[in-house]
Amino acid sequence: MSYLKVIHCTLCLKHGYVGVYSKPVLFKITHLARISTAQNWRSKVPLKTQTTATVKNKVTQDTRVWKETPSYDRKSNTGQYCLMLSKSRLTSLVVLTSMAGYALAPAPFQLTTFAFCAVGTGLVSAAANSINQYHEVPFDAQMSRTKNRVLVKGLLEPVHAIGFAALTSSVGLGVLYFGVNPLTAALGAGNLILYTSVYTPMKRMSILNTWLGSVVGAIPPLMGWAGCTGGLDAGALVLGALLYSWQFPHFNALSWNLRPDYSRAGYRMMAVTNPALCRRVALRHTGIITATCLVSPYIGVTNTWFALESLPLNIYFMYLAWQFYQKSDSASSRKLFRFSLVHLPALMLLMLVNKKYWSSSDTQEQTDTKIQDVGILDKRITVLPRGPVVVAQGNDKQC
Repeated sequence: MSYLKVIHCTLCLKHGYVGVYSKPVLFKITHLARISTAQNWRSKVPLKTQTTATVKNKVTQDTRVWKETPSYDRKSNTGQYCLMLSKSRLTSLVVLTSMAGYALAPAPFQLTTFAFCAVGTGLVSAAANSINQYHEVPFDAQMSRTKNRVLVKGLLEPVHAIGFAALTSSVGLGVLYFGVNPLTAALGAGNLILYTSVYTPMKRMSILNTWLGSVVGAIPPLMGWAGCTGGLDAGALVLGALLYSWQFPHFNALSWNLRPDYSRAGYRMMAVTNPALCRRVALRHTGIITATCLVSPYIGVTNTWFALESLPLNIYFMYLAWQFYQKSDSASSRKLFRFSLVHLPALMLLMLVNKKYWSSSDTQEQTDTKIQDVGILDKRITVLPRGPVVVAQGNDKQC
């Protein structure tokens, strides 16, 4: 109480309230005194020092319009940035289709050539994606899906993207040329030029970029087929046709929900310029995929079981495309896009399981067997001469 009286007398003398006793004032003074006394007892530090420390620890809010760009350690994150430049998910899909083309080809399987084909295809795809990002930096910055890419955020400089593309393209094409064959390297080089120099600028010029991009997606399985057999035949064209048609429901469904971004960046996509055509083309090519799978046994790529086993998969794919065509909303497009990611690996797996010829010797043996059967039939057939048949009769000397 002596401490409270001292504080009370001090305040009264300061404000001129000598001898005045006020309960509200005294209650406030008592409450403040209890708080300050309790803090003083706990900390055992003078009251003046505590007040100074509280002021010093006060955090000021940053109200600046701009802020410093954080620095990133490029040396420790080089591998991660290279994967982002190469679009690792897209490159993995390209390599998968190339491996499927190699495995489905009717030729002996060689592990070394198979590995060289996969590595070379992946490096060339990484180079193409790096150059694509180099050209589209100002447009990627306007899209929510691409605004976090390494060049847009400044994690890497444009010179790094060009250097990475030059290194991966030269090594990849060299691996394909010397480790596989010249035809596979030529297909890889042509696809690199087509993707970076024709498809990329056409995205802002015409909706034909989607058809051209489908050609780009259909070449990797041809590279795998050529890497295994050394050439291209009807079976390779069937596989390329499947990959070509698969691009349309896959990409059209993806671009449907990205129309605001594509429109903002100035890309000429079917989903933006002609939404009705976008839905029709997606539905049409699911039907082409179904027809191609039914025809593949007659061309000699797969057996008859593949046509039957792939039919439910393709019918459901067509059903989702029909739903997208009818409803044309984000839910139906999202279902179609997600199923397309399952449809392609499942279709490739069914083709591999139901492969008709596992090597070129199988086809040669069947051809030789047919020739031998025809020869045996020729030997068994006797051709009768034309004209009357003369029967020789012997002389009867007894008559």
